[in-house]
Amino acid sequence: MTGPPVLALTQGDPAGVGPEVVFGALSSLAPGGALPLLVVEEAAVTAIRHLVPPALRERLRWLAEPPSREEIARLAPAIPVVDPVRRPRRVVPGRSGPEDAHGALAALDLGIALARAGTVDALVTAPVSKASIAAHCRPDFVGHTDYLAAACGLGSYGRDYLMAFLAPGLRVALLTVHQPLAEAVAALDGESVGAALACLWRHGGGGRIAVAGLNPHAGEGGLLGREEEEILAPAVAAARGRGIDVYGPESADSLFARARQGEFDWVLALYHDQGLIAVKTAAFGRATNWTLGLPFLRTSVDHGTAFALAGTGRADAAPMAAVLATTLELLATRA
Repeated sequence: MTGPPVLALTQGDPAGVGPEVVFGALSSLAPGGALPLLVVEEAAVTAIRHLVPPALRERLRWLAEPPSREEIARLAPAIPVVDPVRRPRRVVPGRSGPEDAHGALAALDLGIALARAGTVDALVTAPVSKASIAAHCRPDFVGHTDYLAAACGLGSYGRDYLMAFLAPGLRVALLTVHQPLAEAVAALDGESVGAALACLWRHGGGGRIAVAGLNPHAGEGGLLGREEEEILAPAVAAARGRGIDVYGPESADSLFARARQGEFDWVLALYHDQGLIAVKTAAFGRATNWTLGLPFLRTSVDHGTAFALAGTGRADAAPMAAVLATTLELLATRA
């Protein structure tokens, strides 16, 4: 990477708080420290025009086509903006409809293309509405993570890519993501745990990894469940045999506190809420969603579209600002 890093920020659902928090967080970027490229519909900006400071609006340069990396640098300190839809329409904050779903997906597709082409160094995504996209344009859509992986030609979740969260003092990867809890537990097996550990070790920067137990007190020696003895412990032992610095299964009720105290660098949580309750309790609004395994860096906030706040001026841009700071830190470690 030569020169300042370039970040593509996508709008998320244009009827949600995405556009507002993107603009609100831009002031957190130090001059010369990074070059933002916005992928936002002009209609979405018009809907929240009263919330965008005039000085920031004056820096926007609307481009008919996605710029080259060199053009982004030449335009600075102006901020290039590309409309992924380029057609007049009305965005109603708080009310996501078919055009909003298509706009969110169009912005994401353009962001992916820019990242894969090397035009930008990282893709930072504002939140989309899974329900709106699934209802209006992609019935199989379950979230950014799987969509990004499919666009990059990756294989199965856990083997080739993982959803991870970075919070102050706590890093958590998820064995399963948006899956009913009963299904996640029923599908637990040593092969998936081993594959996820290999993926985390390969893409997460190494360190001491702890696997969370499934049952209270990690099964209490089989008294409270046998998954730890029959599935998790053998998978951990096999991973250690492959050179992965992994421990467990550890009792989940104390594991995240131990990780925050420095005992472990990563926790592999077995299901969505096991990991996310810990992350969001410890650092809600300060955690970064990081997709491990992609051929480019992709990060996002740890909250959703917040339709009830959209257009009111009450959306908090601090979480997006925290994501931008973490993204730059991750890019620095790759340089």
